[in-house]
Amino acid sequence: MPQRRDTSKSFLSPSNYDDDASSIHSERSDQESDSEDDEVLLGARTSADIRAHDRNVLIEEEERDKLLLEESMRRGRRGSGMSIAAPLKKLFQKSYSELPHEGGIEMSEKRDAGSGKRERRKNRRARRSQKKEKLMRGEDGRLLYEMEEGGMKEGSATGESSETEDSIEVDRRGLLGLQDEKSQKRRKWRRWCLIHLFITLGFSILVLVAWKLSTNRKGAKSNQKIMSNGTALFGPTTILISLDGFRADMLYRGITPRLKSFVEEGVSPAYMMPSFPSVTFPNHYTLVTGLYPESHGIVGNTFWDPVLKEEFYYTKTVAMLPKWWGGEPLWVTAEEQGIRTAIHMWPGSEAHIMAVEPAFVDAYNGREELTKKASRILELLDKPGEEDEVAETVDMRPQLIAAYVPNVDVDGHKFGPNSTEIRTTIANVDNMLNELFNGLEKRNLTNIVNVVIVSDHGMATTDITRLIQMEDIIDTSLIEHMDGWPLYGLRPKDMKDLQGLYDTLAEEASKNPNFEVYLRDKNMPERYHFSKNERIAPLWVIPKTGWAITTRKEFNIAEGKEKGLVYHPRGLHGYDHEHPLMRSIFVARGPAFPHAPNSRVEPFQNIEVYNIICDSLGLTPNPNNGTIRLPFKTVGLHSSEPTPQELVDPPPPTTPSASVPLSSTSTSTSSSITASQTPDAGLDGVISISPIEVDPVPDSSVYSPDVVPVGVDHVEEPNVDRPVVGDDSVVSEGEKKNFWSWLTDKFESVKTWLKNGKKKEDENVTVV
Repeated sequence: MPQRRDTSKSFLSPSNYDDDASSIHSERSDQESDSEDDEVLLGARTSADIRAHDRNVLIEEEERDKLLLEESMRRGRRGSGMSIAAPLKKLFQKSYSELPHEGGIEMSEKRDAGSGKRERRKNRRARRSQKKEKLMRGEDGRLLYEMEEGGMKEGSATGESSETEDSIEVDRRGLLGLQDEKSQKRRKWRRWCLIHLFITLGFSILVLVAWKLSTNRKGAKSNQKIMSNGTALFGPTTILISLDGFRADMLYRGITPRLKSFVEEGVSPAYMMPSFPSVTFPNHYTLVTGLYPESHGIVGNTFWDPVLKEEFYYTKTVAMLPKWWGGEPLWVTAEEQGIRTAIHMWPGSEAHIMAVEPAFVDAYNGREELTKKASRILELLDKPGEEDEVAETVDMRPQLIAAYVPNVDVDGHKFGPNSTEIRTTIANVDNMLNELFNGLEKRNLTNIVNVVIVSDHGMATTDITRLIQMEDIIDTSLIEHMDGWPLYGLRPKDMKDLQGLYDTLAEEASKNPNFEVYLRDKNMPERYHFSKNERIAPLWVIPKTGWAITTRKEFNIAEGKEKGLVYHPRGLHGYDHEHPLMRSIFVARGPAFPHAPNSRVEPFQNIEVYNIICDSLGLTPNPNNGTIRLPFKTVGLHSSEPTPQELVDPPPPTTPSASVPLSSTSTSTSSSITASQTPDAGLDGVISISPIEVDPVPDSSVYSPDVVPVGVDHVEEPNVDRPVVGDDSVVSEGEKKNFWSWLTDKFESVKTWLKNGKKKEDENVTVV
């Protein structure tokens, strides 16, 4: 018989830690004792084998306990010791006291044996729980497995344990899979919790924002007066319409009956002054911000920004980036205070300023018909209001409508402000206003909606005899950037040349009084408010009203005179903002203007319009340069004054020299002109100049506003403030024309225009 090994020091022997452990060879050997099992287990075995054995033991014992429990339940339940509800059952209970004495002793022995079994069973269960805890969470088993993993199992009959290892690996993977499954469930649960948390948080933020907006809207409208037209409720509502290029004296030409009656129904000054420079983009942005151009940053239709190192050009897409636009426009002020806005083609409305968008924005379309503008405004007024419970918020009626009308400016550049064509355009604009006012009347909104009509600047007629060639007065090779037009801002390539360039221009200005020279930081007139911004060029050449400065590349003056060309554009602005030819209009009517009909106020500058519109809507204006607040302080009625006379074009100089014209020939002086300097001046200071005598027979070398020589090659101006289309007709040099030939040429030019002139016109139009 082989010598037994000492098992007292063997940690892996089942007998060392479990007296009741079954033999792992009980089914495949004749060994019947734990000692023999221990002898086998003393061989080289891994902790994985031990764990597998323990698991089998646990399973067997659980099955045995289950069988015993089922057998016990089959034989009958033990009493719970509680009283029996039905006393009669006691009659049928078996009484052990009635059994013989020997039977009682035997039953006592059985109860003692059962008690011992229960005690051993309890101990085994406790040990199994401990071993199970070690298997599932114990650190010793894992450490032993790591120490012995991969080693040959010495003492094994085959030296292999692939089947055992496979079984153990399956068990291990099952345990790991269970842990991974639990871990995945926990991660999934956390992920869903986070998702729901974010959804709840986002919804809460939306509710908070909606509540805040509704609170702001209610707060802004709490003090507003609500009016009814019989079918809908209206809060304070204002329509602001800008007629680009509509000069103040155009009201008195007898071709604007609707606008004239509007003046008689409302309140207005004799004129409104634009801001300097009197061009479209700076002034339209001044109208809606109340800031001088030097303050809001749009200092011209074109300019160079030395900080951004970029050029602003009003017709380019880059001009609609918010980085160019300072200040707070009306639509931002209104939207932030809960007032919905609709902006129709207004310069700057597409620039996403301050990241606040109007409720409705109509992009610029220079070819839109006038009748569509009136229809669009009325369409906006027909939208449902807040009183409509089923109306969608995104489609609710705006309370501020700002509309831009470019037609007068376009045709003023093309034909001149005193041409026959411009009179037709002015009449068409007046018809558009008539459609609008009739629509308001049909909707019973005449006394509910405020209407304010303004313009941005006036216009002066140009002529080839009132041109100055830039190359004749300065060395343009020293200039890096030229800003603006018809006035020029000059940026030298080398700032050391600035003083020398100024001295040269000042000397030329002493010979030719039809332009002025200023240094931005030295002698720029304070009334211009045009010096406190780096976008303003350091050196400026400003022509007198009616004069224009042009480079030889744009228009060669000597060649043009030699060939009898007509200079285009025929109308210009951008001059001294206080000159009578640059004056604009302001007329208002509505519940926010409770003044006597035809009331008159003192003339003011367009920086005041922003405050006026804010007051008409009950808004708190952003800080600005304006000072006038509603209600107006009127100074009487317009009917007490004589009707101002229509302004006419400055006469051409008696000497056709463009480089050095005589100062006595220029009537386009600065704002210092007074009534005593002109033959006819109205009480409001509007200057009247006698018409120019023109020979009945058209002459290509003499200016006439209504007669354009046939066949002139148009030199297109790149910096025209608004779209300009030139005349494509041509006349042979030195050709003498009588009335019949002139009429024939006119007929041919019309015929040519009908065939392809419209196409050329569309190609030359610059869309702003």
